[in-house]
Amino acid sequence: MTGKPDFSEQEWELVIEGPPTAGMMVVTAQRGGTFRESLAIGKAYGEARKQHGASQLLDEILGTRPKVDHSRFHSADELKQHGLARLQEAVALLESKAEAQEVDDYRRFVLAVAERAAAAHREDGVEVSETERTAIEEIRTALGAGT
Repeated sequence: MTGKPDFSEQEWELVIEGPPTAGMMVVTAQRGGTFRESLAIGKAYGEARKQHGASQLLDEILGTRPKVDHSRFHSADELKQHGLARLQEAVALLESKAEAQEVDDYRRFVLAVAERAAAAHREDGVEVSETERTAIEEIRTALGAGT
C-alpha cells in the first residue's frame, strides 16, 4: 500500500491538489453556483471518508483539507490549463509509485469530486450544463480514465 511517506513534500502536494482542482475547474466552467459547488467538493470528501480503510492512499488524501489557491490564476482558462497539466503529472507520479488499484481509486475520486461539483447547482434548467460536462470530459482525459 502506498501512503504519504512514499512521496516527497512536493510530490504529495501534487497528489492532494488534484481532487479540489478538478472540482474548481468544473465550478469555473459555468458562471453561478460557486458557493453550492464549493460545498459539494467538501461533501465529496466527507462521503469518501465513509469508506475509510479501503485504500491507505485515499485515506491520507482525505485526511487533508481540500484547498486550491485559485487567486494565483487570472482566468478560468488559466486554471483549466494548469489543472489539466497537474492532473496528468499526478497520475504519472502515482503510476510510478502506487499500485494500479490505488491509481484507479484516485482517478475515480477526482472524477467524483468534479461530478459532485457539477451537480450541485442547476444552470439554465439542467442539472449539469454542457460546459460542465465538457470540463468533466477534459478531466477524465487528463486522468487517462476511460469513459
